[in-house]
Amino acid sequence: MAGEQYPQSPEKSLEYKNQGNRSFQSGDYSTAEELYTKAIQHDTSNPLLYTNRSLASLKLAHYPLVVSDCQTCIALAPPVTTLLKAYYQLAQALQNTSQPIDALKAALKAHELCLDEICTGGKGANNIGPITELVLRCKKESWEVKEREREAREGGLLQDCIRGLEASGMEPGVLASKIEDLRKTFEDAGHKEARRREVPDWCIDDISFAVMVDPVVTKTGQSYARASIMEHLKRSSTDPLTREPLKLEDLRPNLALKSACAEFLDENGWAVDW
Repeated sequence: MAGEQYPQSPEKSLEYKNQGNRSFQSGDYSTAEELYTKAIQHDTSNPLLYTNRSLASLKLAHYPLVVSDCQTCIALAPPVTTLLKAYYQLAQALQNTSQPIDALKAALKAHELCLDEICTGGKGANNIGPITELVLRCKKESWEVKEREREAREGGLLQDCIRGLEASGMEPGVLASKIEDLRKTFEDAGHKEARRREVPDWCIDDISFAVMVDPVVTKTGQSYARASIMEHLKRSSTDPLTREPLKLEDLRPNLALKSACAEFLDENGWAVDW
């Protein structure tokens, strides 16, 4: 471990950390990363140093180092504010290295911690917007991965069907026609599925990130799934996105949105698993 080569000195580490902060604020992310590394070498048990360096590394697109630092920070069980930063930065790094499923897990954890911090009066409100957007991006990319896997399975099924026809012993001209019809059927079905398998943003709950079944609307016009916002209001009397005061009696059924979501689910049953 790098820290074993250096005497542990929190005071020396703090000096390097402060220098790193100044370099980061001036936009010199490479120098900041180096200085945070020196800070870590002199105090390997300080979780905040790892999120500081990972943020600089994120700016430099040094994603493997971001992942490593965030995982180290998480393992050190830091306070919620630092833990939130670690999961948020980890999600960004994983997303940028084409790992949307793992990125989604980290983003959802960051979102959960952010809501907890809001409920306890912390600074989570400053992060809820960007984290929510990140969760949605990761969720869409994760769904696209699953879609590609589904399409690959369907492609394999087509080849199995073609081999079955070829083994049937039918006349070559008839066989060619059958195979062409089969390909067209699969192609038409694929185009139809491609059009259908997109979840519009307006039907996604900003708390649970699931398709809303029973949406309600607040005084400010923000809609949530009833179950999600009621659970949130047990912990905090504020709107999780706008931070405006919010009470249970302020919620009203959003009948137009409910009807639209119901119609969407009727035509796209697969979206239940979104």
